[in-house]
Amino acid sequence: MSRVAAIDCGTNSIRLLIADASANGAPGPLTDVVREMRVVRLGQGVDATGELAPEALERTFAATKDYAGLIQLHGATRVRFAATSATRDARNRQVFVDGIRELLGVEPEVISGNEEAALSFAGASSVLPVTGADPILVVDLGGGSTEFVLGDSNGVIAARSVDIGCVRLTERHLRSDPPTAAEIAAAESDVDAALDLAGQEVPLDRATAVVGVAGSITTITAHALGLSEYSPSRIHGASLDLQTISDACTSLLEMTRDERAALPFMHPGRVDVIGAGALVWRRILDRLATVSDGRITVAVSSEHDILDGIALSIRDAE
Repeated sequence: MSRVAAIDCGTNSIRLLIADASANGAPGPLTDVVREMRVVRLGQGVDATGELAPEALERTFAATKDYAGLIQLHGATRVRFAATSATRDARNRQVFVDGIRELLGVEPEVISGNEEAALSFAGASSVLPVTGADPILVVDLGGGSTEFVLGDSNGVIAARSVDIGCVRLTERHLRSDPPTAAEIAAAESDVDAALDLAGQEVPLDRATAVVGVAGSITTITAHALGLSEYSPSRIHGASLDLQTISDACTSLLEMTRDERAALPFMHPGRVDVIGAGALVWRRILDRLATVSDGRITVAVSSEHDILDGIALSIRDAE
């Protein structure tokens, strides 16, 4: 066995996975040793300013320092650090890259949207059945961007990353508590335009099933299931009809921040942005129901995503 460490640094959160993998790139599941998430909001203000804020960098560096200690403690021999939307967009990304390198001792990678999509698909498909005859669509709804990737058992067929995410749309449009009808309409217009872009490269109408990954979608699933706490085992693999999901999205979007904060499964770092995440997921599923001519009637949630894909990429690079 080989022990690897993967770090996914997104717009809202930074996550660590230390896992044991089969040696020499042999196929097989990862075995978790440590799986941790912290909300650092690296993308704070990036949509408006084009730069990573000093306080956001400080929060991210502090989390990375702690992760470096865990990696050393648990003896991971290979590490990959992947940064996504917020870092891609920032003019001062070199400050981030230099700081991470100094703390972690590895070169952080600012990956492209297409690579982000492929890693998300690899992570989700590693634990969910995918056949060659029935391509599935994996949707990774992040803080700054959303990735659409259509694939089958042979891998990725088509992928596209677009700049819609829960942090970006909250900062851009959803400023009231709760959001006004005008703010919601403006955000939906952005999502619709992004879906048009995604559809130019990803044949959404070919999808026979949809799998949603990342924290916004898993939190929406927890709400739809009526969970009394956040339970990954209940959320992972949950298949819910589109109307149930849409109702859960609308409920979250229309709540005040205090009402969302009182939900027993809600992470404090998602309280202010989950409404935008719900808006995006609802709009995506509405589009998929339309282009599939009613073929897609449910969506599946996965707790395994780009973080697992990063870990698998380390194993497969042996």
